[in-house]
Amino acid sequence: MTVKDILSEKMRKGTLHMTLLDPAKQDAAAAAEISRTAAELGTDAIMVGGSTGVTQENLDETVKAIKAVVAVPVIYFPSGANAISPYTDAMYFMSMLNSRNLRMVIGEQVAGAPVVKKLKLEAISMGYIIVAPGMKVGEVGEADLIPRDQPKKAVAYALAAQYLGMDYVYLEAGSGAPQAVPAEMISAVRSAIDIPLLVGGGIRDADTAARAKNAGANVVVTGTVVENGEYMKRLESIIRAVKS
Repeated sequence: MTVKDILSEKMRKGTLHMTLLDPAKQDAAAAAEISRTAAELGTDAIMVGGSTGVTQENLDETVKAIKAVVAVPVIYFPSGANAISPYTDAMYFMSMLNSRNLRMVIGEQVAGAPVVKKLKLEAISMGYIIVAPGMKVGEVGEADLIPRDQPKKAVAYALAAQYLGMDYVYLEAGSGAPQAVPAEMISAVRSAIDIPLLVGGGIRDADTAARAKNAGANVVVTGTVVENGEYMKRLESIIRAVKS
């Protein structure tokens, strides 16, 4: 069974939670320990990736260490074609649809596609849409940010992703964002598309996670919450809110 099949089956039963780890933010052993804890608390997959600082070495070391201690899927969340790990269970083959830089829309994908084919990786296509404030990923990706008060613009991008045949849509406010994607925008996108919707950025507590879930997110992604030491109780409350 593919990772996409596994996730689809779980989505039919309810909203999923995924934990995002940046291999540039901690060493492989620390990433593995965080992943073990997250899996024990009920996270459905570990995403590995970051906007800057990802190298082939730290990516491979991190993925291998995580896979040694968890049974949930480990999915690469790439920033470009510079590093693609053969050790992941799958990767999001992403296009930042609202980037002003064609390289982020299709250039990196063209560069990476032959590598993905050679490594025989499962590629899950994704329309990646950056919502204000966007944070580092918006800056690095040169995104034409979706204004928080313009859900129709997000809907148009999400529909374009679906009609282009992409598997998933991801609404991203940016790692460490002071505000998460607005619930009204999540609801509008969920009502418009038929494919799974991931939502991340700025989700640091159970209430925010619950709002994303109740608005229609199929997957709630958290990352920054696990980067600052005392995270277990907060992560547990977030996962519980997503699963309840």
